[in-house]
Amino acid sequence: MTQLLRWTGRFILLAVAVLIALQLWFLAHVAYWVKFNPSSTAFMRGRMEILREEDAKAKLRHQWVPYQKISVHLKRSVIAAEDSTFLEHRGFDWDGIKVAWERNKREGDIVAGGSTISQQLAKNLFSSGKRTWWRKGQEAVVTVMLEALMSKQRILEIYLNVIEWGDGVFGAEAAARYHFGGTAAGLSPEQAARLAAMVPSPRRYGPGANTTYLRQRTAIIHARAYMVKVP
Repeated sequence: MTQLLRWTGRFILLAVAVLIALQLWFLAHVAYWVKFNPSSTAFMRGRMEILREEDAKAKLRHQWVPYQKISVHLKRSVIAAEDSTFLEHRGFDWDGIKVAWERNKREGDIVAGGSTISQQLAKNLFSSGKRTWWRKGQEAVVTVMLEALMSKQRILEIYLNVIEWGDGVFGAEAAARYHFGGTAAGLSPEQAARLAAMVPSPRRYGPGANTTYLRQRTAIIHARAYMVKVP
């Protein structure tokens, strides 16, 4: 029994050490990205693998642009659509999570998420898209790290440069060129609202997409965007 307890204690200590080392690995990456731009994300790499299963020469459309070269209309529209309390919360919108939970319970399926921009960024940076309970927990920890080390402006800058806006299309610059033939800096209020409307299902829409849902959602975001403050 004594030997069993000894080995159990060693196993627990080893597990704790591994867990601490893993969190330090995540923390080091987040700290690095405070000043330096990520060249890719786990989600981008995961999409690349899928695309190359169909075409070995497939490439992602992605071009980093600094915060100042992203239209303020896109910043306002994305915040209005994805996280209206972005400037106020510290990573988690507890009211939004409660509303999403109640709606999902009512619908009997996952129809609402309640994730903030910070949570979505944590997922994009480190997750390839597969969902498990421990990944959700790790994303929550990374969200805390992002909020602790980065300014809201930096979080939004990275988010707008790495999220998906079409099949293999990532970031505001590539999205503006792909959907409108322009630049992220030159997006109009209407174009910005349309891009924001695409965020939940980006691969559903190609250039010129004009579904009833997209038109209605774009109109709602466009109306709300003017009331949004940006970091």
